[in-house]
Amino acid sequence: MSGILQRGLWSGLSLTWTLGKIIFPVTLVITILSHTPIFPIVIGWLEPLMNLLGLPGEAAVPIVLGNFLNLYAGIGAIVTFDFTVKEVFIMAMMLSFSHNLFIESSLASKVGVNFWLISGIRMGLAILSAVMINLFWDGGQEMAQYGLIAAQEAPETWWAITFLGMKTAAIAILQLGLIVIPLMIVMQWLREKGYFQVFSRWLAPFTKVLGVDKNTSMTLVTGLTIGLAYGAGLMIQAVKEDGISKKDMTLVLIFLVSCHAVVEDTLVFAPLGIPLWPLLVIRLTTAIVLTATIAFVWSRMEKSKSKREERAKHEHTYDSL
Repeated sequence: MSGILQRGLWSGLSLTWTLGKIIFPVTLVITILSHTPIFPIVIGWLEPLMNLLGLPGEAAVPIVLGNFLNLYAGIGAIVTFDFTVKEVFIMAMMLSFSHNLFIESSLASKVGVNFWLISGIRMGLAILSAVMINLFWDGGQEMAQYGLIAAQEAPETWWAITFLGMKTAAIAILQLGLIVIPLMIVMQWLREKGYFQVFSRWLAPFTKVLGVDKNTSMTLVTGLTIGLAYGAGLMIQAVKEDGISKKDMTLVLIFLVSCHAVVEDTLVFAPLGIPLWPLLVIRLTTAIVLTATIAFVWSRMEKSKSKREERAKHEHTYDSL
């Protein structure tokens, strides 16, 4: 048990260090830039687009960083601004669907799924979710409280601005570590005790709902628990060993890009002071409905194509006679 604890602890520390190297400079740079004349100009350009999604112009910063870099860069940007709970929730939902867009969507091409298809679905879900939340949720008007990150008075000197950025970044990394390290220890224990295989068997009946074969269950478990970026190697290996068809892999990827790393990617938003259960439920529901719908339409199209081919074959035989 001590060995599992040590390996999980090391894995958690390593992940926190890796993510911290992104969060710290991003938070520091954005904090400094936010006190320059350049920042308001850029925000002004993007403000009309953000307003369509129910967000202020400043929201463009975490949205862009989260999509081009990763979820943690987006979170690092969020904590440098004052947003309402509703605005943070909208950004969290958008980033849940479309964070780390280029790297994670590139995984699709490694297993034979079109990069642009996956990217388009993720961006579409992000925009649609923002519009729906903005239209149908009237709550969350109070200012978001970022956990240990308290409101600060506006600094007056460049040194004070730099110190504020360093302090904000350090607290953000500390809070992240308090979540990630215990999570990675639990994940390590589950992995080494063989519970991933148990979860895979439990998940097999669920594959019928998604319209895929039961041999995709291990890939689903990997993506749901570890995520696309961290679990890429395991997922590619599972595709090779389990003989998953291109259709099933496409459907599995559509499901996973909507709600991969579902526990971790939900918990990392805890320091931002937003409701987590709605975030989790919306992601899971969207992924299930979207994947099941595409699978149903795909199967109907295959059956229709098969009937046309069979009809054409009979017609060809009759003409030959």
